[in-house]
Amino acid sequence: MIIIMIMLAVIGGAMLSIQAAINGQLGSKVGVFKSAFLTFSVGALITALLIVFFEPPHAVSLMDVPKWQLLGAMFGVPYIVIMVLAVQRIGAAVATVAVIFGQLTMSMLIDNFGWLGNPAIPFSLSRLGAVVCLGIALCFIYLSSKPCAAPQAAVNK
Repeated sequence: MIIIMIMLAVIGGAMLSIQAAINGQLGSKVGVFKSAFLTFSVGALITALLIVFFEPPHAVSLMDVPKWQLLGAMFGVPYIVIMVLAVQRIGAAVATVAVIFGQLTMSMLIDNFGWLGNPAIPFSLSRLGAVVCLGIALCFIYLSSKPCAAPQAAVNK
């Protein structure tokens, strides 16, 4: 079951990269906020349908949970807006690896301190190594991401 969950997370990450690339193109044509609005509107519609047809009943409603837990929904807006802006300027690969670097760093802080009601998972040298490796990967991807210039012969035609 763990392998399946990891595979699903990898697929989810791949889908986020596809979404970032598409939204970057859309945002350059219609605007960053309109692109973000479309993302959330379509996402809300699809999620509403999933709730109606697949969500089992729960004993607790959204209005019964601690109110701070509702704040998680607000973190999607800056993510989408930042990605629409970033992908247009630095490309999908650099933007995605930068996001993953930020996710990994914050996730390890959340784990280490048990923030937001999560179980504490102590920081270790292997986790530090993972962040360092990802930081190095980010540098390599950024340094190798210069756009290719169109061949002069093709431009003159």
